[in-house]
Amino acid sequence: MKITAIIAEYNPFHNGHKYHIEKTKSITECEGIVAVISGNFVQRGTPSIIDKWNKTKMALSNGVDLVLELPALYSLSSAEFFAHGAVSLLENLGVVKNLCFGSECEDIKLLNFIGEILCEEPEELKSRLKEKLHRGMSYASARGNALEEFLYNKHALKNNSIAKLLHSPNNILAIEYCKSLAKLKSTITPIAIKRIGNSHNSIYVNHNFSSAASIRHFLKEGNSVEELEKVLPYNILCMLKDLSNSNYKFTFEDSLLPYLKYKNLFYGKNIKYLPDVSEGLENRIENALKNSSSYEEVINSIKTKRYAYSRISRILCQFFLGFENLNTKILRKNSCPYARVLGFNTIGMKILREIKENSSIPVYTKLPKNTDELLKLDLMATKGYSLLNKNIAFNQDYISSPLIIAKF
Repeated sequence: MKITAIIAEYNPFHNGHKYHIEKTKSITECEGIVAVISGNFVQRGTPSIIDKWNKTKMALSNGVDLVLELPALYSLSSAEFFAHGAVSLLENLGVVKNLCFGSECEDIKLLNFIGEILCEEPEELKSRLKEKLHRGMSYASARGNALEEFLYNKHALKNNSIAKLLHSPNNILAIEYCKSLAKLKSTITPIAIKRIGNSHNSIYVNHNFSSAASIRHFLKEGNSVEELEKVLPYNILCMLKDLSNSNYKFTFEDSLLPYLKYKNLFYGKNIKYLPDVSEGLENRIENALKNSSSYEEVINSIKTKRYAYSRISRILCQFFLGFENLNTKILRKNSCPYARVLGFNTIGMKILREIKENSSIPVYTKLPKNTDELLKLDLMATKGYSLLNKNIAFNQDYISSPLIIAKF
């Protein structure tokens, strides 16, 4: 089978995601699509507004054939490790031909070129990065600026589009996908699909292709799901309306605060063991959790020029789930050790058969008796999510089988 992969969060699924799937099918002429999705916690460092089982249903109802879960260790990491986890999972399946992703830049040669440079880590680039970090810049800004200078000095590449490319969230992820593919010496072909509609971080629902961030903000403000009819596929609108009418509460980051404040009272000293905490940042976090009355206030009390909002948000989410109890700095550098199936259709069933014949890692349709550290962390993520979303049981991973639906 000619199988293409997508890496996504679907938080929530919207018109842009539908467009991405349709465009992927058109470009690759694939026979099946595998989606690797983040589970109950997402890369920006927050709980997903809807649980992973409902996200799976939405994906399978809109053109995806097989849905696999990205382990929480990777889904709650920076773009580098998020991409590494997802790409290594796909590589280990042994059946994926293409990886299609959305980005502002559709020049795949340029994205690949930059990804390969980052994979090689030239000394000049490392030196420039170190100097900018020393000046107090955040890692993302420092790397973007260092890379921009390096591309100009070594390859005479300098214009406004290059600068914009290196500082756009979707382009950064696209480059990380290319970098991971290069690092793994993968035969998977990367394909960039130009993103359309609102910017990634826009909070305004004013376009048929409004961002997930704008939809989350709209719902968080207490607005009706019905008012989103122009920005969601009709079946997604119906699913969200059904959830809302059944008293399903969409989950937002504010719900983390009481648990974080409580944990901080007893285990605040363990914050320093989290993978992205350094230079005494744990003290700022401890004090902010003690003295702030809202989640937003906590973040704003901690973030600095060096420590961006998303990094702080991820650290807080990692603390909530207990990342400090594992050697996550080492674990997240490893290749994804398993594929966990969340759902599939009839085509997905055929893909699964191919995967089981070719995969170098175990494929789980039900939980194994013996769980490794990564899988234990996934189970802990669901238990933690059940505190925030009362529609999810603490043992939901054990009682929910993969979703199987007919081909749409």
